[in-house]
Amino acid sequence: MGKKSLGRVGVLSGGPSREREISLRSGRSVYEALSGEGVDAVLLDIVDDLPLAIRMNRIDVAFIALHGRFGEDGTVQKMLEDIGVPYTGSGVEASRLALDKIATKKVLEGAGIKTPRYLELDSSSAGAPDLSSLGYPLVIKPQLEGSSIGLSVVRGGADLPEALEKAFGCGDKALAEEYIEGRELTVGMLDDEPLPVIEIVTKSNIYDYSAKYKDPETRYLVPAPISADEAERARDLGRRAHKALGCSCFSRVDMMMDRSGEIFVLEANTVPGMTERSLLPKAAGAMGLNFGRLCLKLVDDALNRRGGPWAAGKKR
Repeated sequence: MGKKSLGRVGVLSGGPSREREISLRSGRSVYEALSGEGVDAVLLDIVDDLPLAIRMNRIDVAFIALHGRFGEDGTVQKMLEDIGVPYTGSGVEASRLALDKIATKKVLEGAGIKTPRYLELDSSSAGAPDLSSLGYPLVIKPQLEGSSIGLSVVRGGADLPEALEKAFGCGDKALAEEYIEGRELTVGMLDDEPLPVIEIVTKSNIYDYSAKYKDPETRYLVPAPISADEAERARDLGRRAHKALGCSCFSRVDMMMDRSGEIFVLEANTVPGMTERSLLPKAAGAMGLNFGRLCLKLVDDALNRRGGPWAAGKKR
């Protein structure tokens, strides 16, 4: 597809979630990449009326760079479908499932995909939760946040109240998850197929918000220095998780490999970070696809999958 036939691309960034600043970074990077490729693109900071912003800027296709709630939970996807604007990435239901860590666990288990053991937590429950079946250390996560926001690794019972307060500060539900000691891996998906595996190495062995966005010592090894068999198993798990959740075209599936080589799927991200330093672009780059061409490819995919009669029948 030629660049002119892409029409006007609206890069949706910002948004109301706790990941707003990260989203603004992704949006700026995508906008600059598309503009550099000669595409008619406009960068939109979505703070209020999305349909109005779409109409005022005469958008033909939306590149969703909105992380977290609203942008990654099916809300913006449904709004775009209602006004007939094709958009990048996964649809409404897959987006909803993937952002919801508890729902994701249930889908993975139903598909026979190994994931760390867990317990659901509710802020309305009386007393401290009984987590003895998981043992320590364990991970506490809010149900509906990305970028490791609200995540804590709990080494013992004394640390639990603070971790629960942190998680429940993000919402009424959370989960306690078995802590997997080992190596952190991630598999980017593109065209519904796995890219090279990346290993994430942090000085604290915890890939939390600080390690992701603040610590310059965090390293990303691509391709991951693991055996061919381990890499193939990780890629297969990425493919299976992406499919089980109903994701479309691209995603990023996060995993842990324990000391015995067993691989556990943690979660999937339907709107992964989109700067040149982000993990999905790094994996695509290892396959010879630079950031600008990757962004073009994702817009092209959106138009191919959602730019036909479904979108043409709507008025913006």
